[in-house]
Amino acid sequence: MRALLLATLALIASACTRISGPKLAPPPPANLVYPGEEKHLSNIKQLTFGGENAEAYFSADGQWLIFQSQRGGYGCDEQYVMRADGTDVRKVSTGMGRVTCGYFFGMKDGLPANVVYASTHDHARECPPRPSYLRGYVWPIYPTYEIYTDSFRGGALRRLTNNGFYDAEATVSPDGKKMVFTSTRDGDLDLYVMNTDGTGLRRVTTDLGYDGGAFFTHDGKRLIYRAYHPETEEEKKTYVENLKNNVYKPTWLELFVIDLDGRNKKQITSLRAGTFAPFMFPGDKRVIFSSSKNSKSGRVFDLFAVDIDGRNLEQITFSNTFDSFPMFSPDGKKLVWASNRNQKEKGETNVFIADWTP
Repeated sequence: MRALLLATLALIASACTRISGPKLAPPPPANLVYPGEEKHLSNIKQLTFGGENAEAYFSADGQWLIFQSQRGGYGCDEQYVMRADGTDVRKVSTGMGRVTCGYFFGMKDGLPANVVYASTHDHARECPPRPSYLRGYVWPIYPTYEIYTDSFRGGALRRLTNNGFYDAEATVSPDGKKMVFTSTRDGDLDLYVMNTDGTGLRRVTTDLGYDGGAFFTHDGKRLIYRAYHPETEEEKKTYVENLKNNVYKPTWLELFVIDLDGRNKKQITSLRAGTFAPFMFPGDKRVIFSSSKNSKSGRVFDLFAVDIDGRNLEQITFSNTFDSFPMFSPDGKKLVWASNRNQKEKGETNVFIADWTP
């Protein structure tokens, strides 16, 4: 399980200026598709090359991707956009502080209209320090993360949160009107929903434990997310003490679905593993996600799919490495995800896109 958050921290806890970016590589090798993957995946294309690149999410028209990457001489993750073929890479965050969890919303003149992300730059221009690992691996919960929106072309940066709490992990509803995010503002790591202009805030989850990484269902009525709820008194004590020190000690995660008003919360998975990064299939009847459920070492993460009621679990990737952060294109014909496959140096994570066969 330690490996999950090592990977996750590096990937998710890590004015539009055009940058040169890595050059496009030659056509990828045939072994990008591993035995068993051809059932659903074909025409795999690698979009980034080298370093840490992850959490790539489609625009409403499926033509653009927003992703986080550590490149260009910046000390920690920034947010970038590129076309769905890997071209026209542009930085859309400020180049200051640590930035995470980018997402598009709205369309204007045939392009994505806006972006949202979390950043620490208003509290410090430098990257925030990593926590001590003397007592084991922990995930930093930076209280300096604030949520910002900007136009796709830049020049309209707006800060939506302004407090001393962790505000991050934001995504936006399909109609572009609401966003969900995780915050510690009420003393726990809970989900909140608000309008994309920052108004209409309301709390969604209340159970003790970490609730995060949420996405809206395609009908915009529910949220699907990852969660850890401590069970024993010792687990609860440890969780609360760590949160007071702005850290979360990783353990198993499961998937849940809940209405926007906090009702009808249902657990989808019971895998007792590192299970995260859920995204709904078109039609909202099935979920794709990443899990270490088949890894004895806890170091291998594959993509899986399951019905919304937890039935019919199916493994999608078989790369014996790290595959996560999947998202379907709006028309359901493409799948984008992050993977360690085809890495040139150990630890590289890159963005891949493939045709999806149901």
